[in-house]
Amino acid sequence: MGSESYTGPTASVNAVRPGRTQMRNFDLPLVLSATALLMLGLLMVYSASIALGDGPRYSVYGHYYFIARHAIFMCVGLVGALVTLTIPVQTWEKLAVPLFVVALLMMVVVLVPGIGREVNGSRRWIGLGPINFQPSELMKLAAVVYAANYTVRKQEHMQAFLRGFMPMACALGAVGLLSLLEPDLGAFMVIVAISIGVLFMGGINGKYFSSLLGVLLGLFLLLIWISPWRRARLFAYLDPWNQANAYGSAYQLSHSLIAFGRGAWFGVGLGDSVEKLHYLPEAHTDFLMAVVGEELGFVGVMGVLVLFGILVQRGFDIGRQAIAMERTFAGLAAHGVALWFGVQAFINMGVCLGLLPTKGLTLPLMSYGGSGIVMNLCALALLLRVDIENRILMRGGRV
Repeated sequence: MGSESYTGPTASVNAVRPGRTQMRNFDLPLVLSATALLMLGLLMVYSASIALGDGPRYSVYGHYYFIARHAIFMCVGLVGALVTLTIPVQTWEKLAVPLFVVALLMMVVVLVPGIGREVNGSRRWIGLGPINFQPSELMKLAAVVYAANYTVRKQEHMQAFLRGFMPMACALGAVGLLSLLEPDLGAFMVIVAISIGVLFMGGINGKYFSSLLGVLLGLFLLLIWISPWRRARLFAYLDPWNQANAYGSAYQLSHSLIAFGRGAWFGVGLGDSVEKLHYLPEAHTDFLMAVVGEELGFVGVMGVLVLFGILVQRGFDIGRQAIAMERTFAGLAAHGVALWFGVQAFINMGVCLGLLPTKGLTLPLMSYGGSGIVMNLCALALLLRVDIENRILMRGGRV
């Protein structure tokens, strides 16, 4: 009897009691996918820019100029992300309107001669010593929190025209006017997608939502028609292999398509791209995906698509969880960040693949660009903050 194990009621309960679930403090797939995109972007910016120093335009910079600056901007963005991560979502809700106003004022300032810096006919940057800041990138983050805050404040008026629809329409109109004066139609498209997407998920009247989409589409087509160079881009996009287009408005697109064609299934090998050798303009910024396609092939392109898919899916899941916990602002802000990354990545890839007309938009988290990478990381930190607060509340804590 003494050698037999005790099999009383307590032992029986202990035998079937499940182990305690260990919940992480953060969303691991989100962090891993974002980290993979950042590291792959760093590698591809290095590959795409290494030969630029051999050309006359960048000969004074050297071979490592762009990769060094990209790495510095990533470090600055990580610091900004850490600061953003310490700010409670409730504070972001209070700062939504002031942040939107500041971003709007900066978009005005960039148009002032002597302050705004002009590059290739566009005045989009404010010179801050050795760096240039792009206010439209700040406006994307501001649009996320402002649209979420607006939806919460106007929840009981979302079905009304004057009190629910018009104020947001006027705000978007002001942003659109300033964007077109720069001009920066691509950034405005992303800002509109963020704003109306958040409004739609916040319950705006369906008729007003459809009307807003119709008006914006009509204005977009009108702007293309009355602007000769935009019209030329559109027709070139429809027929990029026409000789006049291939050596003119469709030059970037035709060489981007050549790069994807050379990459085939598995690519020509990392660092072996030919199109980056001064054939494809802006290979390290707007057309970085073409270099990915050429060097890493279809497999590499699909890998990037999967990583962005995971990031966007996790963003929507985090937002849905927050809304289920009655944290409407936090949930809509998370949805806004997911929309930002999803829409901008879709437009950039669509342009590189010839599915959309050429637009000056970078690939989030990957392309070279100081303001873009810093704001991307801050937006990612905001999304991660929403997730962390969700998990604290699910454990029974307080935020």
